[in-house]
Amino acid sequence: MRSAIRLATIIYAVLIYGFIFLPVVTLVLFSFQATSFPIPPFSGPSLRWYQAVLGDARLTSALLNSLAVAVISSAVATLLGFLAAWGFARFRLPASALMRGLITLPLTVSYLIIGMGLLVLFNSIGFPKSLTAAGIGHVVINLPLCFAILYSQMGEHQANIERAARDLGAKEWQVLTLVTAPMLWPALFASFFLSMTFSWDEFVISFLLTRFDTTLPVEIWNLLRSGLNPKTNAVGSLVFLVSIAFVLLFELVFFRKSRS
Repeated sequence: MRSAIRLATIIYAVLIYGFIFLPVVTLVLFSFQATSFPIPPFSGPSLRWYQAVLGDARLTSALLNSLAVAVISSAVATLLGFLAAWGFARFRLPASALMRGLITLPLTVSYLIIGMGLLVLFNSIGFPKSLTAAGIGHVVINLPLCFAILYSQMGEHQANIERAARDLGAKEWQVLTLVTAPMLWPALFASFFLSMTFSWDEFVISFLLTRFDTTLPVEIWNLLRSGLNPKTNAVGSLVFLVSIAFVLLFELVFFRKSRS
């Protein structure tokens, strides 16, 4: 009986992981296709399409744009989320529950609605479509996530340590930067890298708020308009590789911090 249950568990696990990762494996496999059509049978391996991607100025520019927007917007979202979480956790504010709900509200709103709202707002104030506008949009969608993560990690024991630092003569900015932030380092790191992951893959807001300089998801969409080809598979594989690198870096730093 136990062996049957174990066998069923293994089969279930294989099916689940196959369902999740089979599309990614297919994408990566056919990115090495030697021919011009990403269809079976597989002919390769070949780095032809990776060379084509890295030699395409529009794609490499979009890749760098995505990295820049992801890093800067994630840093801003993490900083603002940290300050907001610290303010709500350490001070008694009027209607604080309502204001916390308003901060986290974008988590329940479609990115399409947020992007259209930002587009109308920017048009009304004369702010042009640009990577800066897309970065602001990414801050809007990532700040609630950063706030929720950081606010949940601010406990009373940290407040006691902060009070002890003030009693020893530390100024408020010193308490914030030298006491509170180091104690919340794992949560800050998690917030930053989760924001980078969401910003790196985000399409709708970037599509609505950029014009000439675009991010990589928008450029991939432009490629797909002409149909599937191995170049899009190579770009998708590079995106997946960068995402995996983010996750591995997060795992290494977070677990090293936990062990220490």
